[in-house]
Amino acid sequence: MPKGEAREIFRDGSSRPADREWVREVPVALEFNGLAYAVMMATPSDLEDFVRGFALTEGLARHVGEIGEIALSETDKGHIARANIAGLGTDRLSQRVRTRVAESSCGLCGIENLEALARPLPQVPPHQPPAAAAIFAAIEQLGGLQRLNRRTGAAHGAAFARPDGLIVMVREDVGRHNAIDKLVGALAAGEHDIGQGFVVSTARCSYEIVEKVVRAGGASLVTVSLPTSMAVERAKSAGLSLICLARQDSYLEVIS
Repeated sequence: MPKGEAREIFRDGSSRPADREWVREVPVALEFNGLAYAVMMATPSDLEDFVRGFALTEGLARHVGEIGEIALSETDKGHIARANIAGLGTDRLSQRVRTRVAESSCGLCGIENLEALARPLPQVPPHQPPAAAAIFAAIEQLGGLQRLNRRTGAAHGAAFARPDGLIVMVREDVGRHNAIDKLVGALAAGEHDIGQGFVVSTARCSYEIVEKVVRAGGASLVTVSLPTSMAVERAKSAGLSLICLARQDSYLEVIS
């Protein structure tokens, strides 16, 4: 990890040298079926998990079995990740690329993108929300399992907990969406059923986080932040159990 010199300044005017480790943030170019799809700013760890999870949460692959071997390479300008996805036609992929270009340039452009934003999410199967004891147990564990964030103080975490609250997998990244994608990819590769437990995220609970969890097959999402209004709307429409502002002594449960 890169380190750099800095100076810590105190309110009384004193200061002291500080040697800090910076979290890595580099361009990662994603190519599917030979076509450049997106360039994401990410922490270059667990990149195979990232590619798998990204393909699944973007809807490019319906299940992990459709994702072929992932080839990773590093250049002087960043990282390149290539994969083939069975059943993904060039026309469909090209259309998704054009949509992503429009979204990245100005957020949401034109009626087609607005319609895509409002497209119904898959319905979450009937389930029981996580028990209170399980939520508190997961929150208590999470900080100690975020190794990258402990060193840098600048990484988001996404974790998967069993119904009893035991965290069995954690992924970290400078990008909150990337952390979710890495977790989804790791769970899919390990044949873990994301619906048989719950996801815990340190990220701001935006609608994108909700949608990624739903598209990955998740049933319950716990976040340490409050959700946006659209995140609540999308969670309710899909039937996702949404628990937010989770602390070691309290949390908010969004009523569906």
